[in-house]
Amino acid sequence: MANRKLKIRDLTLRDGQQSLFATRMPQACIDRLLPLYEGANFYIMEVWGGAVPDSVMRYLDESPWERLRICSKAMKGHSLLSALSRGRNLFGYVPYPDSVLEGFYKEAIKNGLNVMRIFDALNDLDNVKESIRMINELGGIADGAVCYTVDPKEEAPAEPAEKPGFFARLFGKKAEVPAAPEKIFTDEYFVSKAKAMEEFGAKIITLKDMAGLVNPARIASLMPKLKAAVNVPVDFHTHCTPGYGLASSLVAIINGVDILDTNIWWFGEGSAAPAIELIYIFCQKLGIELEANMEAVGKIRNELYDVRKQLAAFDLNKDHFPKAFDPLADKLPAEIDALFDRAIAAAKANDEESLLAACHAIEDYFGFPKPNLLVKDAEVPGGMYSNMVAQLKALGASDLLDDAMRLIPKVRRDAGLVPLVTPTSQIVGSQAVSVALDRKKGNPDYSNPSNQFISLVKGEYGHTPVAVDPAFREKIAGTPVETPYDVTKYKKPENPVLEDMGGVKLASNQEEYLLLELLPTVANGFLRKRRAEEWEKTQAAAAPKVEEKPAVEAEPVTVEAEPVTGPTLNAPMGGRIVEIKVKPGDKIKFGQTMLVYEAMKMENDLSSEIDGTVKRILVAPDQVVATDQALIEYE
Repeated sequence: MANRKLKIRDLTLRDGQQSLFATRMPQACIDRLLPLYEGANFYIMEVWGGAVPDSVMRYLDESPWERLRICSKAMKGHSLLSALSRGRNLFGYVPYPDSVLEGFYKEAIKNGLNVMRIFDALNDLDNVKESIRMINELGGIADGAVCYTVDPKEEAPAEPAEKPGFFARLFGKKAEVPAAPEKIFTDEYFVSKAKAMEEFGAKIITLKDMAGLVNPARIASLMPKLKAAVNVPVDFHTHCTPGYGLASSLVAIINGVDILDTNIWWFGEGSAAPAIELIYIFCQKLGIELEANMEAVGKIRNELYDVRKQLAAFDLNKDHFPKAFDPLADKLPAEIDALFDRAIAAAKANDEESLLAACHAIEDYFGFPKPNLLVKDAEVPGGMYSNMVAQLKALGASDLLDDAMRLIPKVRRDAGLVPLVTPTSQIVGSQAVSVALDRKKGNPDYSNPSNQFISLVKGEYGHTPVAVDPAFREKIAGTPVETPYDVTKYKKPENPVLEDMGGVKLASNQEEYLLLELLPTVANGFLRKRRAEEWEKTQAAAAPKVEEKPAVEAEPVTVEAEPVTGPTLNAPMGGRIVEIKVKPGDKIKFGQTMLVYEAMKMENDLSSEIDGTVKRILVAPDQVVATDQALIEYE
């Protein structure tokens, strides 16, 4: 391995904070870190895409475009800046036509993006082909990502109702043992996807293990095949959630991976990617040059400690920080140093048990989280897990987490064995919560499928790895036939004139309109706030100055709300009202859509459960509602 080099893609500012802190890092924190990144010499820095465009508007009231521009200006070309694109779904949760994809890619590259990592949640190559072409033509670097996943665990066969007697066992026919289901996600499956992406024009191939399910033995088998099959650099992206991440990264390095995704100490391990500091020690012992300035990394690490403390509200381990560690200055105890040697020897000998034991002991010594067995069994990504925790907490339904996690494999199988990566992870996770609620209330499973789950099962997101049962598709989507997304039905969102704000348009330029196209519900609220701020400044500047008089405190007026006396339509899950489709006096039929509300980032049509007449609308668009809150009253 002499003279070998390992390039690093730093994930701290995007995937790191998404996996550990639900993408809640504000721009002010990033501004403190960027000057320190300039000298770190990372090959690539992931700073954008994924959940960032949605989350920075939804939770932080910040502009995603401004975040990208600031990062680009600060880095001055010292590291390539990358974003994560969900192919046909871009950074959102529904499929978009090529015009929207091209508009976003063009604007992103104009604002300083270099590398676009493109994946499809279903590994449907038809959904990434055009994105790879567009990125290359626009002057970017197309990084084709193959989503790693595993075949579902085989369910134990049911016990026979009655055991056969002695003579039946002696002379009767032997019970047929059902054949094991055919394996779908073989090495050849992933290699074929990688080769196709290279043929489409991908300049990097990433094995994207978003749930951390690649165990060391599997990466020892798969990585050499990927390296032999493609002629472009291979990147390995994994997470440490179920306990494989550090060990599998070591095996990937030994087997020739070109680029490794890592996070910096305080944002590493747990449900995130491995810490670069631990990877650095392995590389030192292997004689491999890790291409990063570790002194600069140390300066970033020192600043990240305070940043992480600021994110305590979203930190699942806020009371259990790892030990502080500087690999350039701190001497490891002899027994811990020996664990690194033991891990390397086990990795080279393909001794997975000893390798995992050594790596877990290393992580335990430094105080990183232990493997999450619930996540391992449910086979979910770390970001999905942290987001489910944060969203259920906001809904006041944290008690449903364990039940929802156990239901994820079932929902995944029902939906066609989809890999769990955004948007399918969000769709499946949200639906698992909904099914958990159904069971808690004694309702049938899938009583409230989200619009996105309906589209997934229907076929609008693309071809699932395994065909959906036609009977299940008919139950959920109303048709047994797979129906692809029809781009001709795409309707551009309106850009309304805001008469109450001086007649300006909601989106003031192309990049703002692209946000409306991508995330209409979130962008609508975000842009209205921007126009309101501008309008208030204009009004304040134009208003004549008047002498201020002491305010006279008004007597409080109490208005008693009219009591609800009739039947009501209630929210099955807490969320936010998107659109109300009826008005008082409307005659309603059973099954008619009454309103659209958003829960856990998924939109849901809420239908009437009775025939009747609308008496009152009890909520307003953009209002946040609680589980079981009355929304509409009938006469």
